[in-house]
Amino acid sequence: MTDKMNGTTRVLVYGTLLSGEPNHGLLADATFVGPARTEPAFELVSLGPFPAMVPCGRTAVDGEVYAVDPPTLDSLDRLEDHPTFYQRRKVRLQNGDEVLAYLLNRDQARGRPRISSGDWRRARKDKW
Repeated sequence: MTDKMNGTTRVLVYGTLLSGEPNHGLLADATFVGPARTEPAFELVSLGPFPAMVPCGRTAVDGEVYAVDPPTLDSLDRLEDHPTFYQRRKVRLQNGDEVLAYLLNRDQARGRPRISSGDWRRARKDKW
């Protein structure tokens, strides 16, 4: 998760931080590691203009992993309002790797539309 040699932390993004999305610029100094999918242990819900990943589900969530330096991680924390709104936590990917991701708790996600595919981009495209 954290590379002791270069001080970076691997983070999974799955919404507006994805390449081509509005907040991707915050990752300008990050290194793209690759596309990724979580183990099927989450729910993905829509909060309107952005999604939220929720623990304790059965869905695998699609995203991208980036290696970020401490200042970039701080910027992501501010965007995601960690720890007040989203909580930055360890998640396991399908390949067994552990990375950080921003999660919403179940109470905050209650009543929100579920994205059963686990793919926010596809759900948005299908909607419009």
